[in-house]
Amino acid sequence: MAFKNQKDSQSNKRKRIPGATKGDDGGKFSPKKKLRTPSNNQPNKGFKKPFDSKAAGQSNKGFKKPFESKAAAGKPKYNKSDTSQDAPKTKRELRIQAKELAEARKKKRRPHYTLEQELALLWEKMRRRNIAKEDRSKLISDALRRMKGKIPEIAGSHVSCRVLQTCAKYCSKEEGNAVFEELRPHFLTLACNTYAVHLITKMLDNASKEQLAGFISSLHGHVASLLRHMVGSVVVEHAYQLGNATQKQALLMELYSTELQLFKDLVSLKERRLVDIISKLNLQKTSVIRHMSSVIQPILEKGIVDHSILHKALVEYLTVADKTSAADVIQHLSSALLVRMIHTKDGSKIGILCIKHGNAQERKKIIKGMKGHVSKIAQDRFGSMVLTCILSVVDDTRLIKKIIIRELQKVIKELIFDKNGRRPLLQLLHPNCSRYLSPDDLSLLDSSIPSLLIKGDLETEAEAEENVKSSEVEEDEDEVEVEEDEEENVKTVTGGKKDPLLRRRELLVDSGLAESLIDACCENAEELLRSNHGKEVLFEVVTGGADGILHPQLDEKLESLYETIASIVAIPKSKEEEEEKEHLLEDFHSSRTIRKLIIDCPSLASTLWKKAFKGNCKMWAQGHSAKVICAYLESSDSKVVKMAKQELQPLLDKGQEGNFSASSQSLRTRIFPVACLAVHNFSLSRFDLIENYTNKRSLSRESASF
Repeated sequence: MAFKNQKDSQSNKRKRIPGATKGDDGGKFSPKKKLRTPSNNQPNKGFKKPFDSKAAGQSNKGFKKPFESKAAAGKPKYNKSDTSQDAPKTKRELRIQAKELAEARKKKRRPHYTLEQELALLWEKMRRRNIAKEDRSKLISDALRRMKGKIPEIAGSHVSCRVLQTCAKYCSKEEGNAVFEELRPHFLTLACNTYAVHLITKMLDNASKEQLAGFISSLHGHVASLLRHMVGSVVVEHAYQLGNATQKQALLMELYSTELQLFKDLVSLKERRLVDIISKLNLQKTSVIRHMSSVIQPILEKGIVDHSILHKALVEYLTVADKTSAADVIQHLSSALLVRMIHTKDGSKIGILCIKHGNAQERKKIIKGMKGHVSKIAQDRFGSMVLTCILSVVDDTRLIKKIIIRELQKVIKELIFDKNGRRPLLQLLHPNCSRYLSPDDLSLLDSSIPSLLIKGDLETEAEAEENVKSSEVEEDEDEVEVEEDEEENVKTVTGGKKDPLLRRRELLVDSGLAESLIDACCENAEELLRSNHGKEVLFEVVTGGADGILHPQLDEKLESLYETIASIVAIPKSKEEEEEKEHLLEDFHSSRTIRKLIIDCPSLASTLWKKAFKGNCKMWAQGHSAKVICAYLESSDSKVVKMAKQELQPLLDKGQEGNFSASSQSLRTRIFPVACLAVHNFSLSRFDLIENYTNKRSLSRESASF
């Protein structure tokens, strides 16, 4: 208690002014007296009278507070019933209030809001699958009647746009024409709208030829600006895909020059290539390059590179562009942008040109941009050609192993059966083979940019022309020299600096791709033999690839593959299996594949003979299997021919004697061309051999029927 009193006494002390102490002022001011505090010995005194609340109320009855106003004095007393107005609202009431407020704001902001709500209710009914056609047509007619005259205004709404798409899909021809005519003046505006663009594409899908031609003509002068727009470019691309060759050319030619963009009459030309158009219209090449650069550069900067019309324009641009312009395009596209372009024919050509003419750093960016997409690219029709070019040109095999080969190994079972996915594998096994690549594919791989092929400038050509004119007597010799100089200036793009065989070995054998490929062939040998596309991969693996690239590192793996194929072929025929599927020696694809393997792979031929054909030739010497047995006499290895000749010669002799049984006759007709070459050593041409072969088969058929 004493401590508490001391604390209270200390808090009641006045604050001292600094410098007011005796030592500071020389003793002029005396310190103030301290207040007396109750001693610890004296107890605290209580109140003299107890507090009475009633008495206090009576004593203060006539007392008025000095600051109490009249208004406060006349204020009504607090009532408990008023608390209901200020009570907090429930969550449900707050949601309802917010919804009503949002509805009111939408009505103010969108003038056709109530119409959109009505159309949404109709749309929920008309888009059902189990609705009758008559009911749906009534709902569509009702919706179009309500929208009549307001379609361009409400087409940009995400609700009414979906209603219009459903109406355009199921409406009658007359109703569709009415909607098309109402939207015709507003096509360019709606083409740039995020929601209306879907309605425009739907209308173009259902449009007639006249309507499509009118829409494409309305785009004249606006193609370049629409291609720069993220949404408008979709409409131009859709019209380009639906148009015929003339309409496609009309859309393309606007990107070539300002003259072609301004004057419609110049667009209708028969020439398709940009080089021919420049020579036909006498356009300045520099102005064309300048205009196309101003059109293409903003599109590439925005990343709108998915459309085929742009790919075609880029291919034409690279045919006339100078060195710096072509190098700028390659530098800009050497990134992940190229992955979005290689799904079209022209896009894959641009990708191949970027890989062939780009430097090591640009190639590295392109390959890194493919990370995670290699399997999809490999199974694409045109993307697989870009991968094929990378495996044939790029010298950085370490990067290719890390990104491309690693992803190919994960899906190798899918690739060997896929028509397009097998191309990169076949390119490593047998590069640039016309058996697996069409002439168009080979020309695509050989494509190049003219300006980047020529080393010298136009000055060398001018000097050559002056030399020709100076000596008129030796005109022919000068022309020959000029042609030789031009040939020296052109450098062929065959690939990188690394030896092609060494590159193939590093990518195929050293990376482990060949080993996983052989394992996949062992697991799916029967399916590959029966497959139309997989049999070619199996053939190249069994034969060891071109230049024997799989030998001798993988000889043990190949021997196990030979044993697997021989064991599958040696399975005897059964009636139950014949009903489900044919035997491998009688199947169309597998019989021809085995025949080719016997001719080109002696080690497999000897394994097959020991396991499958030895002692069973008479049974297999008919039907498609006769081609397989005949292949032993056509083999390039003399040991294989000698091994099979002892058993096949009696069958051949029976056919020559006239005992035309099914097996001997079939075998004789198969072996006849080879026997003629081996016994009589005739130097027959290919045409004579085929004619001889067909005549002999017709004669044998006649004798058999007789």
